Amino acid sequence: MTVLFFAALRDRAGTRSVNVAVIDGMTVDDAVLAGRNAAPSDPEPGTSIMLALNGEYVEGDQPVAPGDELALIPPVSGGSDEIKTGLDWVFVTADVLDPEPLTDFVTTGVDGAVVTFLGVTRDHNEGRTVLHLEYQAYQPMAENKIVEIIGEMRNRWDLGKVAIAHRTGRVDIGQTSMVVAVGSAHRKPAFEAALYFVDRLKEIVPIWKREFFEGGEVWIGETPGA
Repeated sequence: MTVLFFAALRDRAGTRSVNVAVIDGMTVDDAVLAGRNAAPSDPEPGTSIMLALNGEYVEGDQPVAPGDELALIPPVSGGSDEIKTGLDWVFVTADVLDPEPLTDFVTTGVDGAVVTFLGVTRDHNEGRTVLHLEYQAYQPMAENKIVEIIGEMRNRWDLGKVAIAHRTGRVDIGQTSMVVAVGSAHRKPAFEAALYFVDRLKEIVPIWKREFFEGGEVWIGETPGA
């Protein structure tokens, strides 16, 4: 099976992935230990990571099998695949984001409210002068989890179309890292759903942010207040 490391874990492990042999009765926790031992250096994942087996979050006692893919997911910050249906449009891309097509997608003439939120790289954070950001994603799990959050939104609010896009790679100061566009009959559900998405993304979507600042760099989520 393959064990994948992301963000700060990849830096500490010195590799993106390792292959480990599966033995009878092996669990996810066992595979994590085997992966740590097989890496060039121990990534020291700690207790705050989540574990994803074949693209779904699992507990450590879950059995594993040959051919499985196990991802060690560090705290998320919140390539180009896309998921597009009649109501939803989701994609994660290394390309520059243009919010206009996503806003147009959710503007149907049926709904009276359209809320578009842009996440933009700012030039400072925690007293540091920020030079640029870099995003890393675990695909296609990232897209699938975004779709899952949209389902949660629809269970809470009566929404029209929803479009979500997120950047990977380098994002310079003033550039857009995320677009959230939500249509609804009324403004309150659209605003509340957009805010819910941004907060929920930081909890379960495997996208990480590395901040490059004057004098160093840091993965956001591993620093106090991040």
